[in-house]
Amino acid sequence: MTRVTSSIIVKPKIGLKKPLGFDAQTFLDSAGVARKVVEYRKSEAIYSQGDPATGVKYIQKGAVKLSIVNEVGREAVVAVLGPGDFFGEGCLAGQPVCLGTATAMTPASILFIEKKEMIRVLHTERTLADRFISHMLTRNIRIEADLVDQLFNSTEKRLARTLLLLARYSKQDHPQKVVAKISQETLAAIIGTTRSRVNIFMIKFKKLGFIRYNGGLHIDPSLLSVVLHD
Repeated sequence: MTRVTSSIIVKPKIGLKKPLGFDAQTFLDSAGVARKVVEYRKSEAIYSQGDPATGVKYIQKGAVKLSIVNEVGREAVVAVLGPGDFFGEGCLAGQPVCLGTATAMTPASILFIEKKEMIRVLHTERTLADRFISHMLTRNIRIEADLVDQLFNSTEKRLARTLLLLARYSKQDHPQKVVAKISQETLAAIIGTTRSRVNIFMIKFKKLGFIRYNGGLHIDPSLLSVVLHD
């Protein structure tokens, strides 16, 4: 496999007007941050459980699955991330090794920022620091919501919520209607059930018009009614 890797240091441009909204990608492209970009194929591991935790990753394009395997080989999917998401930030808190595995679910471009460089930038570039803190708080809220979902909601509601999150329904500025191809086994691992149960509800959602298959998995916003239904 031939991997495309580029190392870049870009100097800030002077005289540009400050954008109305903060775009992390634009900032990383112009703030003089030393980083490298690596291209991954679908199903290729970005890092594996137990690898040294050496830096923070930022998804430029594609989808990434974060998973953990226990002592008996059972996999749990912790999160599915997309463009604009950071991951691997545990190294900044002294985490010596990766606690899980990150896998490209689609062809993906991942921007790597070494730990020391990320710490330097967070101390010197307030705009990126604010964006990163916001990201961490949002992730924490998402984890708490996932836990509540697992404890109190039915399998059907958990699946509906997961599909809406994969479609990035909560991101009104950049919502997606088509979800990157994801297996029913992966969906089952995310919501804590069996593939057969996922299949039953996916058939039901399709019959009700909440989802359809046409060059990908299309999610209709009306699927939210399943989550809101008591």
